[in-house]
Amino acid sequence: MATTNPKFFHLHLISDATGETLTTMAKAVTVQYPSIRAIEHIHPLVRTKRHMHRVCQLIQSQPGIVMHTIVNPELVEELEHYCTELNLPCLGILNPILQIFDSYLGSPFKPTVGGQHSLDSKYFSRIDALNFTMMHDDGQLPDDLDKADILIIGISRTSKTPTSIYLANRGFKTANLPLVPDLPLPPILTEPTKCFIVGLIASADRIAQVRRNRVMEMADRDLKDYVDRDTISREIAFTRRLCGRHNWPIIDVSRRSIEETAAAILNLYNERKRKPH
Repeated sequence: MATTNPKFFHLHLISDATGETLTTMAKAVTVQYPSIRAIEHIHPLVRTKRHMHRVCQLIQSQPGIVMHTIVNPELVEELEHYCTELNLPCLGILNPILQIFDSYLGSPFKPTVGGQHSLDSKYFSRIDALNFTMMHDDGQLPDDLDKADILIIGISRTSKTPTSIYLANRGFKTANLPLVPDLPLPPILTEPTKCFIVGLIASADRIAQVRRNRVMEMADRDLKDYVDRDTISREIAFTRRLCGRHNWPIIDVSRRSIEETAAAILNLYNERKRKPH
């Protein structure tokens, strides 16, 4: 079954829903093997025996590791039987988690296909948060920013927008404001507000690199100061002074992914909520 020092392998991800959970789990594992390329085959919405049979045929034509989040026991049995005949590993990634829940709760689970994507209040809350975030990106609607759960501030190219969108997908109304030292601050940064404010910074070298890439797309403008390292250092110092004056937390995103930055923000946000006012 095992292959000696492969350069690539096939990875079949089978889901009875969108496959989002599987792809996230698979990414977390495959990045641990940077020298081996994973060729992903995503099979979503597998809910009938006929569909499962087609998937099994595809697995046979391109054998590899099989991971699934199928909850229908008949479909699971068919898939596992097929993989056993092909001598391929087959893992239901929800199984060990469900076993722990069953043992602790003393109650078996009830199979719910695509239950994590049900249109409940949390789903609509995420949609509402995403709409709010898109309308308040890059300082838009400044008079309405106090309605945000989280307000991200920072100079240009500190990943404010993608971080805001990621947080919105988690259900948090997130706005972001660009900081420009020579321009007056918007009222929300000078008056009391109930939203959680956090500043993002990065190393001057990192920001300069990202801005140079951006400048290549705006060749018709004179942007020497925009990419000047000394100017950027002064902008970073401005962010630090502003946040220090108001006791707003600062996160350095130089070596963080968007997911890591968002996790750090949520940790700080939840800490503040736990503190008595």
